[in-house]
Amino acid sequence: MAAAKKTLVIVESPSKAKTIGKFLGSRYKVMASVGHVRDLPKSKLGVDIENDFEPQYISIRGKGALIKELKKEAKNASKVYLATDPDREGEAISWHLAFLLGIDASSKCRIVFNEITSKAVKEAIKNPRPIDISLVDAQQARRVLDRLVGYQISPLLWRKVRRGLSAGRVQSAALKIICDRENLIRNFVPEEYWTITADFDKDKGFTAKLAECDGKKINIPDKEHADAVLDELGKGEYIVKSMEEKERSRRPAAPYTTSSLQQDAANKINFTSRKTMMVAQQLYEGIDVAGQGTIGLVSYIRTDSVRISEEARAAAREYIISRHGENYYGNNYYSNRKKDVQDAHEAIRPSRVELEPDLIKDSLTKDQYKLYRLIWIRFVASQMAAATFKARSAAIDNGRYTFRASGNKLQFDGFLKVNPPGKDADLNKLLPDLEAGEKLTATSVDPEQNFTQPPARFTEASLVKELEDKEIGRPSTYAPIVATLTERRYVKKEKKSLVPTDLGFIVTDMMSEYFKEIVDADFTAQMEQRLDDVEVENVPWKNVIRDFYGGFKEELEKADKEIERVDIEPEPTGELCEKCGRPMVKKHGRFGTFAACSGYPECKNTKPIIETIGVKCPKCGKDIVQKRGRSGRIFYGCSGYPDCDQAYWNKPVNRKCPDCGSLLVEKPGKGKKYECSNRECDYKEE
Repeated sequence: MAAAKKTLVIVESPSKAKTIGKFLGSRYKVMASVGHVRDLPKSKLGVDIENDFEPQYISIRGKGALIKELKKEAKNASKVYLATDPDREGEAISWHLAFLLGIDASSKCRIVFNEITSKAVKEAIKNPRPIDISLVDAQQARRVLDRLVGYQISPLLWRKVRRGLSAGRVQSAALKIICDRENLIRNFVPEEYWTITADFDKDKGFTAKLAECDGKKINIPDKEHADAVLDELGKGEYIVKSMEEKERSRRPAAPYTTSSLQQDAANKINFTSRKTMMVAQQLYEGIDVAGQGTIGLVSYIRTDSVRISEEARAAAREYIISRHGENYYGNNYYSNRKKDVQDAHEAIRPSRVELEPDLIKDSLTKDQYKLYRLIWIRFVASQMAAATFKARSAAIDNGRYTFRASGNKLQFDGFLKVNPPGKDADLNKLLPDLEAGEKLTATSVDPEQNFTQPPARFTEASLVKELEDKEIGRPSTYAPIVATLTERRYVKKEKKSLVPTDLGFIVTDMMSEYFKEIVDADFTAQMEQRLDDVEVENVPWKNVIRDFYGGFKEELEKADKEIERVDIEPEPTGELCEKCGRPMVKKHGRFGTFAACSGYPECKNTKPIIETIGVKCPKCGKDIVQKRGRSGRIFYGCSGYPDCDQAYWNKPVNRKCPDCGSLLVEKPGKGKKYECSNRECDYKEE
């Protein structure tokens, strides 16, 4: 008797397949495509410009055996469901899979779910739909446009500047934003100004700041003016002009979008955008929770929307009321700032609100716990009542001068019960009772010299916010942008700040002169809107490409003729080549920076750049140096290698473990924390 045919479900990742397989049971077979199966070729442009920009898709190299296996299983299956991610990219992967497997894209072969839970997956299987061609076309438009820009400007940069450079539709606009900010900082001229504050001794005392002169905002440009103001104040009396008291409230923030999650993760738990998305993907695809089985802990992580489902709202309401009481439930609704093409997705939220972070902490890695806690707190807080304050403000006159003071007292903590403010926030600094006409005694009146400050450099978090505000790119593009800019050495990180390099300025200046639209934020945002129109308004995707390409082709031809070769002077290392005596210079390769002879190609001598850390090898006494492995990861090893193979993943320090005598190493994370380098020793210093 022949075995009953199974239903084949194809997802993108093996971990997602494992989670879903446990939900569906033995009548289903769940396989992973491991990302895209067809794409544009890497070796050439892959877009037939003469044939109306027809993309020339090929099966991805290395996927042949997998595609063969998928075809075999699809042929033997009773039904095939394509369950890739619920966004443009996922829809395109399903479309390519349908092509390879001979599935009619208009048949009900596509299933989507916003969270990987048993209920959501089984409900999706009950409601299959055809592949959404408008979503596919929106993805194709972006893919083709980005290929036309990247694969035609990048070779130009290789020829005119240096091999290995790249340009991109979103990447180049982001780099110009960083460079423009740096120019503002460099050209900034500080201006002096003075402030004056007065301390008053009523009750526990309070401080007021000089705000107005003759009813207008005061400006004190220098010490001479400050001294004149102080002289006048010394001759006058301080009299309360007015005192106001109001009830104020503070509403919780909306649940996370991809952008706001990346920003908060950077600011609160020190994650890069790339790390945030990697860990969030793990939480979405499924975690084996003790006593619960494998669960997708959060909803889909690529979204522009702050909307949540009624089911999720109901679960949050029940949780909040049962844990904190009816008065803590806020019944809050949030709306998106603009009509959003991805609003079919919810905001990022826990799939099961009752799974509190601390209850499942032992099932999570440290990074997973940190990010899940961030998402869980933000979601629960978003559904809670506003915090209320008693807010007071006072105006205090002295002759023609007016001081202002304010304070507040927390009346009801509301959402702050689960999402308290930072340590520096003072929620209970209430002004004393003051009455109009009351005279006050100033215990001190203090002038302070200040200077205007230049705008701050961008961090990853603030750059993501800037790109979102300017409507450049989409959530899925934010994380790779900074990574690409640093890998190409267009920007470097100084602490958390993004600083453009000389190379970054050279490329931006060249792009600004010859490809103005590519680096223009407004044009990039308008193009993003046109690409969205492919999905929302069913605009034919090739129309968007045609409209763009005519002017772009002219710019390419002009740039190729007019741009002269730019020679970037390599930075000397301070050493001479031991083979020919010429200076050694820094070069940049695939695995980092190395030293090379300036006499290349006559002399091809190269060697690694050794960065000592001031620590001696405990085995042989030679210097421990910083190295970079083939994967690009930094580690620390003995300079006597290969004779000595002592190595550490974390940075050693010049201190020995008091328990076993091995070197201590720095623990990754905030602050200086140390642990023993010996894996068999548990010594730690927090």
